[in-house]
Amino acid sequence: MKWFGLCAAAAGALLLGVLVGPVHVPWDALASSPIVRVLRLPRALLGFLVGGALGMAGAALQALVRNPLADPLLLGLSGGAGLGAVVAIALHWGGAWGTPLAAFGGALLAMGVVYRLGLLAGSALEPRLLILGGVAVGAFTGAVTTAIVALADATALRNALLWLWGGLSGASWETVGVVAAYLPLPAAILYAAARPLDLLALGEEPAGHLGTDVGAVRRRIYIAASLLTAVAVAAAGVIGFVGLVVPHAMRAVFGHRHQALLPAAFLGGGTLLVLADAVARLALAPRELPVGIVTALVGVPIFALLLRQWTT
Repeated sequence: MKWFGLCAAAAGALLLGVLVGPVHVPWDALASSPIVRVLRLPRALLGFLVGGALGMAGAALQALVRNPLADPLLLGLSGGAGLGAVVAIALHWGGAWGTPLAAFGGALLAMGVVYRLGLLAGSALEPRLLILGGVAVGAFTGAVTTAIVALADATALRNALLWLWGGLSGASWETVGVVAAYLPLPAAILYAAARPLDLLALGEEPAGHLGTDVGAVRRRIYIAASLLTAVAVAAAGVIGFVGLVVPHAMRAVFGHRHQALLPAAFLGGGTLLVLADAVARLALAPRELPVGIVTALVGVPIFALLLRQWTT
């Protein structure tokens, strides 16, 4: 019943993402409308894939570092992607793929730096060093990004700020195809690590005694979650709170076992982002809010409610 409800919510969100918009499309014209085929449907699908990737990555990272506040933003991955995108915008790198590719490269570079910092204590990734390294890399990339934005011309400044708040306005069938082709491998790696993630939640020593190669599992999970974050930010910009809030909400419904939690976080993250994008399009229509603003406005009170439940 829980899975049916979650799948129904996901389907309803996708349908809403196709139906709503600043331009009214009659029911009998939905199938033939170019607005639906070219704009709304790929946008809804891209939002679902991006939100799902962020939700799944957040669930895995929280288990990896045993910190309920861990998410792609905290570990510096989103900051690195944002810096790469802002550099591309400031330098006027042309082409539809210039900014996404630069964001992907920035996320990979941040991933490599944080990974190396996480190994400073030895040959195995240290969760505390991962968090500290992520905070340091995030602060550095944020400072450089702010400096570039401050020195950019007006048009580049606006484009950079819109990217930093995230958005799905650049969605196309090509983008959906690339993201859909890229996501299965890192998502499958994380799902295959569901039982090791359960064991890591018990602590390093118990997990090792139960047959888990802690170092190898950590590396595999961190790299897969980083790749999911990289493609999500490359496709839609920096979107916060999805990877933080959704895993906690799904744990409240599906429990802490990652075999159920990871796919639930994917469905929940996709649902949340598609609904947030619908609000972003309608709130100030015909103008459009960056979807990252909506997820922040929704995510903060939800997270506050979750914190209240934990403390009562």
